Amino acid sequence: MNTMEQNILNKGQEVNKLPENYTVIDIETTGLSPTMNEIIQLSALKIKNDKIVDSFTSFVKPNGRISSFISSLTGITNDMVSAAPQIKDVLNDYVDFIGQDIIVGHNVHFDINFIHSKRIKYFNKGLSNNYVDTCKMSRKICPISSHKLDSVARYYNVDSTGHHRADNDCKMTFEIYNCMKKDLLYK
Repeated sequence: MNTMEQNILNKGQEVNKLPENYTVIDIETTGLSPTMNEIIQLSALKIKNDKIVDSFTSFVKPNGRISSFISSLTGITNDMVSAAPQIKDVLNDYVDFIGQDIIVGHNVHFDINFIHSKRIKYFNKGLSNNYVDTCKMSRKICPISSHKLDSVARYYNVDSTGHHRADNDCKMTFEIYNCMKKDLLYK
């Protein structure tokens, strides 16, 4: 097996514990395909002892234009990213911020797959952090029909203002994760 094949297979694994120290991540993209679409925002919150201690956020200038659909969904316009760094210039800073932490995210496979794919493309190394998926957790403990981030936020009375902006979605995910941990610990 060559190095590229090993890196593709070397993604982290889902953990079945509730860490107190972790990094919440979220990204915004130009579409759903890690190979065909681009990242336009990277955000993360560093959590120690269940408290936010640091944050990272950056717009990313894509090679192509952001569609009107994506701009309408995220509020991110072509003007907003025109002076932003390209993904190859900011991705390693983002991954360095995450470090070896467990990643927490909502539907986190989406984010991990994009980050992993772009790191393989530009640096021939992936993303191997273990992770917790709050979407998967919500399916097990929240008696609601939709498990999208804003739906789970409504269930827990978490403010969803600014949904579909990575920095706001990180904050929502952090709050939802804390609510779900309490539900699991006190049931």
